[in-house]
Amino acid sequence: MGAVRTPREKWIEEGLRALAAGGPEAVRVEVLAQALGVSKGGFYGYFRNRAALLEEMLDTWERGVSDDVIEEIERDGGDARERLERLFDYVGGHGTHVTSPALELTIRDWARRDEIVAGRLRRVDNRRMDYLRGLYGAFCPDEGDVEARCLISFSLRVGDHLIAADNGPRSRTEVLAAVRKRLLA
Repeated sequence: MGAVRTPREKWIEEGLRALAAGGPEAVRVEVLAQALGVSKGGFYGYFRNRAALLEEMLDTWERGVSDDVIEEIERDGGDARERLERLFDYVGGHGTHVTSPALELTIRDWARRDEIVAGRLRRVDNRRMDYLRGLYGAFCPDEGDVEARCLISFSLRVGDHLIAADNGPRSRTEVLAAVRKRLLA
């Protein structure tokens, strides 16, 4: 009976975990193999080198934070406000490890030092903003208002967990609910 190979997706998943925890420098074949409890030989059955793994990790992240999220939100239909409500709930719950704030921030930091990653990030951000424009545009006739709502929504997604300020007498949850109400008005 032959040895069972660790699936390709497990290498990618573990690579994304390492990336979120320590940046691209933390994605090392030996470390991933150790975390998976396997030898590093299986890695080369799927990837020609570390760069190939990093590329597939970025592919997985890109799909996971754009196309997969959009498919999830669109699945149940509804009007634009209902879909925005679902989107806010989904990203507020941080979805999966691929959509986690830690991974998002790590990729954004990596993009500051790597042109290829920066290009992917721009493509992902544009895809997300285009989706938001379509939703807000369905009930906001003013293009400037649509763009403002999109930028506020997207900025909250990327930066909310970085803000350490208190919210006065209200909880962060209450303030975010008030923002959400205004965005959907």
